[in-house]
Amino acid sequence: MEKLEIIGVVGAGQMGSGIAQLAAVHGFHVWLLDSDSKALQRATNNITNSIQRLISKGKLSQDTIVDVPKRLHCTTSLEDFHSADFVIEAIAESEAVKKKLFSDLDKITKPSAILASNTSSISITRLASVTSRPNQVIGMHFMNPPPIMTLVEIIRGADTSDETFSVTKTLAERFGKTVVCSRDYSGFIVNRILMPMINEAFFTLYTGVATKEDIDVGMKLGTNQPMGPLELADFIGLDVCLSILKVLHAGLGDVKYSPCPLLVQYVDAGRLGRKSGVGVYEALCIMGHMQSLAHGGPDTALNRNDMSDVAPQKGKPKEKKIGGSGVAPVAAAPAAAAAPPPATDKTD
Repeated sequence: MEKLEIIGVVGAGQMGSGIAQLAAVHGFHVWLLDSDSKALQRATNNITNSIQRLISKGKLSQDTIVDVPKRLHCTTSLEDFHSADFVIEAIAESEAVKKKLFSDLDKITKPSAILASNTSSISITRLASVTSRPNQVIGMHFMNPPPIMTLVEIIRGADTSDETFSVTKTLAERFGKTVVCSRDYSGFIVNRILMPMINEAFFTLYTGVATKEDIDVGMKLGTNQPMGPLELADFIGLDVCLSILKVLHAGLGDVKYSPCPLLVQYVDAGRLGRKSGVGVYEALCIMGHMQSLAHGGPDTALNRNDMSDVAPQKGKPKEKKIGGSGVAPVAAAPAAAAAPPPATDKTD
């Protein structure tokens, strides 16, 4: 494998822009692609602001703010990836959309290029199947936000070569990340464990066991987690959580992965979390929660990273009072006096 010099990143959202920032800061020339030119402008502004905060904290040199823009190139044309040595896609969590992209990348990129997916749940083997280079396709799952979180999951497809794995692992380590490796099963490691917990938190809210605030406080203080599961779902995006649960349910065939009706209803209503301004909570300040925990909470994976490098939103979370209970009504919800259903009844 030739030396990596040019990295392509597809998708200028929070994940894609964060990955592009990492690559540019660590000396690579980066092509960041998005079909929306306004998304590219937002990504460029976010990267600049993030770097300035890191410089102010002494984590990057002053030269970085000058050097990175010279190495970061934005484009709306996939043709600009013809010279890329390594491509990372960070687009919508849809297998059909990702397959179309991988098929196009396979035709445009040079034969030696490695094609990596930031998918958090979709089979790498199936993504690789639409290319002529399945040995050079791999999963490289960054945690959100990529410049702050130190973990990267690497997932080998059925045909991923040892060389592709070695190059990807070395790249992640150059980014300063700790690598964990997963076999190619739905959800991999982190989301196979995390999403059922978030889903169960929604069932706990749905059945009226407790308010959202008590659910989150109970999990934070009772299990030493920096964020409650409902807060975390808002930060991740409720639509993303739902998509991953659907992949887990289809791929593993277990009823415990069946999405809670309340989660489905929130997504149908456009309550997607931080990205839409309202999710389980309203007037979201999830980043503020993460920042405060990072500076004084328990020593957990999230707060060992300085979340203050990401600008918090202002304000305090406010629940929408519905009937005084703080629990949103759902037409199919069980009566308040009924006992919560067992896990096996979640699809009823």
